[in-house]
Amino acid sequence: MKAAALIETRTTCPYCGVGCGVIAQHDGVQITGVRGDPDHPANFGRLCSKGANLHLTTLPEVAQTSRLLAPAMRVERTAPIQTVAWDDALNHVAERIAHTVAEHGPDSVGIYVSGQLLTEDYYAFNKLTKALIGTQNIDTNSRLCMSSAVAGYKATLGTDSVPCSYEDIDHARVLFISGSNTAFAHPVLYRRIEAARAANPDLKVIVVDPRRTDTAAEADLHLPILPGTDVMLYHGMLHIMLWEGWIDRAFIDAQTEGFDQLKAQVRNATPAEVARICGIDQAALLEATRLFATHGPTLSLYCQGLNQSADGTHKNAALINLHLATGQIGKPGAGPFSLTGQPNAMGGREVGGLANLLPAHRDLSNPEHRAEVAAFWGIDEVPTTRGKTAVEMFEAARSGEIKLLWIVCTNPAHSLPNQAAVHTALSAVPCVIVQDAFASPATLKYADIVLPATPWAEKDGTVTNSERRISRQRAVLPPMGEARHDWLIAAQVAQRLAARWGRLRNGFDWADSEAVWKEWREITRGTDCDITGMSYAMLEAGPQQWPLREGETVGAQRLFTDGRFNTPSGRARFVAQAYKPVADRVDAHFPLALTTGRHRDQWHGLSRTGLVPKLFAHAPEPRIEMNGADMGRRGLREGDLVRVESRRGRQVLPVAASDAVRSGQAFVAMHWGEEYSGGAGTHGVNSVTSDAIDPVSRQPELKHAAVRVSTLDLPWRLVAHVSCSLTDVQPRLAELRLLLQDAEFWTLVPTTFGESSGITLRMANTVRPAQSVLDALAAVLDLAPNARLLRYSDAQRGVERRLRVVAQATAATDAGGSGARSISALWLSGPQDALDAEDWLRSLIDTRQDVSRLGAALLAGGSQAPMPVQARGAAVCSCLGVSEPAIRACLAEVTGTAQERLSALQTRHRCGTQCGSCLPELKRLVAQVQPATAMSLATGVAPEPVAAAPVK
Repeated sequence: MKAAALIETRTTCPYCGVGCGVIAQHDGVQITGVRGDPDHPANFGRLCSKGANLHLTTLPEVAQTSRLLAPAMRVERTAPIQTVAWDDALNHVAERIAHTVAEHGPDSVGIYVSGQLLTEDYYAFNKLTKALIGTQNIDTNSRLCMSSAVAGYKATLGTDSVPCSYEDIDHARVLFISGSNTAFAHPVLYRRIEAARAANPDLKVIVVDPRRTDTAAEADLHLPILPGTDVMLYHGMLHIMLWEGWIDRAFIDAQTEGFDQLKAQVRNATPAEVARICGIDQAALLEATRLFATHGPTLSLYCQGLNQSADGTHKNAALINLHLATGQIGKPGAGPFSLTGQPNAMGGREVGGLANLLPAHRDLSNPEHRAEVAAFWGIDEVPTTRGKTAVEMFEAARSGEIKLLWIVCTNPAHSLPNQAAVHTALSAVPCVIVQDAFASPATLKYADIVLPATPWAEKDGTVTNSERRISRQRAVLPPMGEARHDWLIAAQVAQRLAARWGRLRNGFDWADSEAVWKEWREITRGTDCDITGMSYAMLEAGPQQWPLREGETVGAQRLFTDGRFNTPSGRARFVAQAYKPVADRVDAHFPLALTTGRHRDQWHGLSRTGLVPKLFAHAPEPRIEMNGADMGRRGLREGDLVRVESRRGRQVLPVAASDAVRSGQAFVAMHWGEEYSGGAGTHGVNSVTSDAIDPVSRQPELKHAAVRVSTLDLPWRLVAHVSCSLTDVQPRLAELRLLLQDAEFWTLVPTTFGESSGITLRMANTVRPAQSVLDALAAVLDLAPNARLLRYSDAQRGVERRLRVVAQATAATDAGGSGARSISALWLSGPQDALDAEDWLRSLIDTRQDVSRLGAALLAGGSQAPMPVQARGAAVCSCLGVSEPAIRACLAEVTGTAQERLSALQTRHRCGTQCGSCLPELKRLVAQVQPATAMSLATGVAPEPVAAAPVK
């Protein structure tokens, strides 16, 4: 049968706010591969490791076991959930909303949406909430990442308008990266930074970050400020600029207001005081200021390190103050550039899909704006009271003020801070509706009604990236199962409510996503984000930046080029605000400052990237990173389990030493929720994070929490590594999660063994679990006792080892010969030393090494293998599966300059030649691993260490 011809569809990536163009190759049924779109101006053909593996999240064998494919309801919270017809589900949603509004008023309904929705989805939910239900209680998980940037822009520039474009990176002479590990969080943008540095050796990069991240390690200057001291740093920089005369007085006088108040505010921010509070060197502070003010043009790139704070608005404004003071805005290569975290956080801001906004950047507090929107929607008035923002919405659900929560495309049971309070809220609210594409998010266990939505590959509409560029999201595949588009679900519920209430009868009768978009486009007319000059047809030819007004043919590359700002006076405003320390203060009881961040190859709560086992190879399991000196003072060793406690909750994690973390600090990645790690009722790192919120932006201080770390004695341990088909991974994970509910610590992650997929399970308890639990775990892992296993048991010590040994599919076995045998699964349990053999046994699974002659020697235990085994090591290059040991071995043989050694490494292993996400780590390894001399290779004598120049 002839294979179906492959089709290519241009669409966009659903991950970060860079907004990369993607070309998906497919046959109409299955996506066979993706590559970067060379014509898309956001990425010019580049993709990061996440984007390059998008097709693996859509494989039929993965989707069938990971997706929500039909609506479902339960009669009561404790009853099992049952599949129902769409009409029944939609009728029930409308019924529950109508009943709740009738009994308790419209403000008893809360709708919580997501920066991963398309603009059309956002608009439909915003209109449903504010025009039909009659409440402002709609907010988005973008509140958790970008609302302080919005508030900072509005306070200084008068509107939420990012004034820069990616092209400004090519024109800048200074990049001031603050609170952003760009190399991990926005890898494709970081590739552009690398290219700009190669093209312009005079380009200087300054990084402000408490950790020595990959981004900081490659910078010309790293300012490792103490967490939360950003405002003091910026005040100190302005103090120096004033002292040295490094300000643009003409720009300040002609185009700004409020500078005298700011001058008074920063008078006492002397270099000595700033160095003391921020924990940095005065000379570094002076050099950073000199470069920012005099080496320009300067482009600032900033993200969650500024935003996720109880003082995030003022951190944003204080940085923008520096641009205004030096006149570095509205010019090529200059300006304050907020990087969005989610693919359409910008689109959600545009349509007003937040509790305090109206469409097209209109303000809820402005009567004229409210009247414009009411007239457009054909209603008497829009609600005048600001709605509940993200943290407030769940507080209101916990207190009983909100009676119905509709949660769309987000997982608050993982992502919101102070998880104990969030789970209490989800248990308390009488009706929870969850609309999602995936079956794994922890929020689903609280759902009374489940609505299956289409994910990335099946959606059609638009998204807006960090540089105000609108791109078409095109459906590649038809909806799977009974999944429906998010905007359509909102519209169908709205139609039922409109019929019941007798209003807005024709307000939601859109035929397709383009019809939704056209209505949205019209409501932007005359605003600062006017897109009336755009059309789907124009966007088919390529993405466009806003504003693009009717009659115009191209959008604005940068804003405020004429020196006019969107304030009543037309002048930009300096914001004078005193420095405030972090909300969650470090003290004798909680002496460590915990910060959070991202892994390179993972996305948010892993509901999508968690479907791709190879993306776990670089950072396979959760851990807390600490400075080695702090570990030593606490008597901690690498891999020890520790209890991490804050004033709100606790989490159990293994500890790892890291020279990227200063003494007195610690770091945990944000991705690990209770779907992948847990124990004793904890819900991931957000069990300990702070829900203190910024009084202006209402954004919580997710980035910082005061914690204590203590040794945890859980003497009984289990580790299991199991190779299995990709089809089996998600169903087995779901079964195993249910069996681990009572464990004191566990992690459960997809993994890879060479070219095969599989699962890694870790578990720790004070005492050995009941045999029935262990038997159930072993059954799911195909490690239940039977003839296929090698087994060793020491009942007195409580030690058990199980190995599944299988015949390799070789020509010899096919011909009936004896053939080779390899390990496909292992189980080690008992006291800690019972796990000593894990590394070499796991390596045997990875390499599928022939073990047919070893027999019982495989069960001997101990850290020494009975045969030569190639070390597995962490994968540095996830695209090609190149491990750190292989890279180190290669570099030990290669001499020359740092760049020559990197080139030789890439020639041999091709690492860093695909998406490039691993390049910063490769460069670091080049600097660390010294080349051996010919004599040392021959004699085995290590050469004297020599200094290696860093690779730029």
